[in-house]
Amino acid sequence: MKHNISGSILLLLFLCSIHPAHAVVPPKTKKVVIAYVGGFHGLVDASVIDAKKITHINYAFVNIKDNKAWLENEATDSTNFRKLNLLKRINPDLKILISIGGWAWSDKFSDAVLTDATRKLFAKTSVDIVRQYKLDGVDIDWEYPGLPGEDNVYRPEDKQNYTLMFKAIREELNVLEKQTKKKYLLTTAVGGFYDFIAHTEMDKAQAYLNYVNIMSYDFKTGVDTITGHHTNLYPSVGHAAELSTDRTVKEFIAAGVPSSKIVMGVAFYARSWTTTTPTNRGMTQKAVQARWGGGYSVLKDSTVNKKGFTRYWDDKAKAPYLFNAEKKIFISYDDEMSITEKCHYATNNNLGGIMFWEYTEDPKGYLLTTISQELK
Repeated sequence: MKHNISGSILLLLFLCSIHPAHAVVPPKTKKVVIAYVGGFHGLVDASVIDAKKITHINYAFVNIKDNKAWLENEATDSTNFRKLNLLKRINPDLKILISIGGWAWSDKFSDAVLTDATRKLFAKTSVDIVRQYKLDGVDIDWEYPGLPGEDNVYRPEDKQNYTLMFKAIREELNVLEKQTKKKYLLTTAVGGFYDFIAHTEMDKAQAYLNYVNIMSYDFKTGVDTITGHHTNLYPSVGHAAELSTDRTVKEFIAAGVPSSKIVMGVAFYARSWTTTTPTNRGMTQKAVQARWGGGYSVLKDSTVNKKGFTRYWDDKAKAPYLFNAEKKIFISYDDEMSITEKCHYATNNNLGGIMFWEYTEDPKGYLLTTISQELK
């Protein structure tokens, strides 16, 4: 009998070797879909949020005051937290985080994390908000450590203090976990350019983080004098040094961030410029006036292949753009086709998932539906 059992085991092992599809494999990790939701708009209409198609909401933004995490409008924010928490009735797995900082509110980070005492205060008050409103974690959107951003205070010490900030917050979250027997998340939004990496210790910082959300958009902004893609997956033809999503993802991996923690940012909004010439369909031309390109729902319904605007596809960059030759207006944006390319890239490169700025820019859900269908 013992011999027969051993023989059966050997036969089973042999069959598995010739039929690997039948082998037991670990379950596939679900990709995250992180939606930045702008509390800065005022009261959030949670009824328009498709909670089943997202895994996380990062509530933007919480400010900093006197080295403390600070709700700038507590009455509005507390109402928004309550409304967003109710979405868990639709998706019980949904996680809601406070996002601290942003472009306009990053000016006090350097002071708030300068010493052990200030870091502990900042960390404690950040987690206090999570505790009070029964949320699920903290997201840090410091734009940018060691760099001026929007005329911010910045110091060389920001490089190390950025890491120590996460350590302090993680320790406070650990205390909360012991109290509630629940897991909490710590994430960060990072600039999609190498200078951000040079002014941080991403290999050390990532150890405290669940996800690193790369802001792989705004590669071109209103300060640029040459038109181009603002959220392209790859460089255009002849522009190997151009900023791109692929480039910044590879740079963060090289800096020590595991690919599974990297979340790729996509844009639910457009950027636009007026050019001086219709040459090259407005691409890589002198930009004489920057314009707000608007959200994708409005752009798709009112502008794409309408009103003199023609849609073009840059197959090298895997990015669309619009150009109005008469008015010489160039528009860069993400659409369903570019989002599909990015979702496949995230899957093929074992990234953690996709995040987007910002939910209200595509209220009809064109792009979120694509993400839901294509991200595997």
